[in-house]
Order: sequence, then structure tokens, then C-alpha cells
Amino acid sequence: MNLRTIIKEAEEKKIAIGHFNFSNLEGLWAIFNAGKELNVPVIAGVSEGERDFVGVREAVALVKSLREGENYPIFLNADHTYSVERIKEAALAGYDAVIFDGAKLSFTENVQKTKEAVEAAKSINPNILVEGELGYIGTSSKLLDEIPEGAAVTPESFTKPEEAKEFVEKTGVDLFAPSVGNIHGMLKNTSDPRLDIKRVEEIRKVCGVPLVLHGGSGTVDEDFQNAIKAGISIIHINTELRVAFKEGLKTSFAKDPEEIAPYKFMKGGREAMGEVIKKRLKLFNFLP
Repeated sequence: MNLRTIIKEAEEKKIAIGHFNFSNLEGLWAIFNAGKELNVPVIAGVSEGERDFVGVREAVALVKSLREGENYPIFLNADHTYSVERIKEAALAGYDAVIFDGAKLSFTENVQKTKEAVEAAKSINPNILVEGELGYIGTSSKLLDEIPEGAAVTPESFTKPEEAKEFVEKTGVDLFAPSVGNIHGMLKNTSDPRLDIKRVEEIRKVCGVPLVLHGGSGTVDEDFQNAIKAGISIIHINTELRVAFKEGLKTSFAKDPEEIAPYKFMKGGREAMGEVIKKRLKLFNFLP
């Protein structure tokens, strides 16, 4: 099972692979169980902070055991990584994919650093997929009172197709994450901004590599499916899962305030996350 092939198949079928973050075993089980039940591939992601909590190598061992032990296409991505050193760390540990996030840098510096990250990762593992990002969309997967400061939310500030093409050609990335109206985190009292579907289509046409949509939490369903048809192959969800996990734990404790066994009260969080993941996977794969 090869992630590059899985992504190619998703492009051909005009569907998207769901990418879901985890920071504990309950989260990983929720991702695995939902994907296996629907018989669709999934990508499990861990940010720098999540990797520090779970363990860089331990995350690899967990995902590998599910993939090989269950013969199921689940892959591991080193999500938002901000230094070449940590890119190397993930590549050495055996991650299937890594993201260098230079979105806050100038275009020139982002190109330079991303190219360096690609070369470093490929020198360790030629088969690893390296993703680059152009266009700032915020950094935190949390509930927001307002759009993150500096995030691109107008057509003038979205990733430009010609810059996307230049970025991909100069860096050699395998995957590309644009800014098309998406933001990290999720607004508390309203839907997130709408996606610029035409921009997605234009970028995919010129850049020549699969596109990744970050900041999926809070996006309306219609935009997800239209973005997939326009060229998005991977969609990241994290904030929605964190909210679901917290609410699931609340429900567990409300039912039995005296329970102290983690494997009992954590089940509520795992199940709540699983329901969100299943809903998203059905949407991304155009399943009934």
C-alpha cells in the first residue's frame, strides 16, 4: 500500500482522502475504525505539538501496526512542520508524508526553505511525500471568536495560480496546499468563509500536483464537494474532532460522575470523534 498511489486513485475517482489529526490512542482508534467501517483509505496526522505528546517514533509504530496488522490503507503524516530539522526527524522515523509550513514567510524565503525541506526528506527516504504551503491561513486548531489575524480571506490575498506554479516548480513538492478561503480553527458562532472554487480549479490546472485543503473544520458541505470536483485530493480536519472529543467526555461524566476508569470514560470521546470522522469520510467519498 502506497500513499502516492492512493492519492492518484482519489484524483481519478474525483474523491478526497480524509486527513484527521490525533493526539492520543483514542483519536487514532476513532480514525481507524471509521475508515475501516466505510472501507476507504485515511491519513492520520500529527502536528509538532501532537508528535511531542504522542511520541515521534511511537506514532509511526502505532499506524504501521494498524496498516500491516489489519491490511488497511491508513497512512501517517507529519502535519505542519516549521523547521528542516523536524522534517528530517519525521523522515528518519518513517512517516509516509511531511509538510513544511512556510506560509508566514515571504514567497522567496518560503521557496528556499521548502526546497531545502524537500531535499532533506528525500535524501533520507526517496519515497516520502513532501507538501508545501503557500498562503497564510492561521495556525491553531481551536474555536475562534474571529478570523485569525493576517489570514488570507479575500480573493486578492488568496494564493495566485501563477505563484502556485512557480512555487511547485522551484521546490519540487509532491503536494501543494493553497489558501482559497480556508482558515485554521473554527469560528464559534458562524460558518467559516466560503471557498473560492474557481481558484482551486485554476491552481490545480497549472501547478501539476495534487492539492491539499487545510483548515477543513467549519467549512460547509457544499464547498467541500465542489472543491473536490475542482481538484482537492486531501482534506484536513482537526478542530471538529477536538470539539467532539471534549463533548464526548462531558457526556461520559454526566452519565457516571463517579467513574474513574479511563478506558470507560474515554470511550465517549472516541465514539464522538468517530461519528464526526464517518460523516466527513462519507462526504469526501460521495457515499450515501
